[in-house]
Amino acid sequence: MLKELVQKNRSYRRFYEEIKIDTDVLKDLIGFVSISPSAANRQPLKFILSNSKDQNAKIFETLAWAGYLKDWQGPEQGERPSAYIVVLGDTEISKDFSVDPGIVMQTMLLGAVEKGLGGCMFGSIKRLELAKLLQIPERYQVLYVIALGKPKENIVIDAIKNDDVKYWRDSSLTHHVPKRSVDELILE
Repeated sequence: MLKELVQKNRSYRRFYEEIKIDTDVLKDLIGFVSISPSAANRQPLKFILSNSKDQNAKIFETLAWAGYLKDWQGPEQGERPSAYIVVLGDTEISKDFSVDPGIVMQTMLLGAVEKGLGGCMFGSIKRLELAKLLQIPERYQVLYVIALGKPKENIVIDAIKNDDVKYWRDSSLTHHVPKRSVDELILE
């Protein structure tokens, strides 16, 4: 079961925008955070949930969508995420957020997959612009953004060839993601 969730948990960038995500679903995903491990048990992460059209549009404009797809600026209207979770670090709790963002984002995305949703983690963000648009108090550092929705794209995992890790799309818009084999990951 876990292996299936991990395999389905891809970086989706195109969604059925008309399929809304209820606030309770987003709160369920944050519920996973409240029971997840945290470095030194500090629990310094906070979240902004967005599932309104206006706020989603603001967040969308601050994200860089797919670095390897040079001629694609992100999903078109109708294919954009239905919701976002903005991941913040509370600097009054800690100045170092350590491994916490990775733990909680993967956990939330696995929870989203279990609910028939998908998402994408963003580290390439116009952070100052986003903080201003959402009126985020200075004590909170914008760390990441998770885009969420009902996936509209097919993603295939391919074996890496010639050490090329760049993802790509074929003519039918199938998204190909090269991955290293288990044998390549283990040092003897």
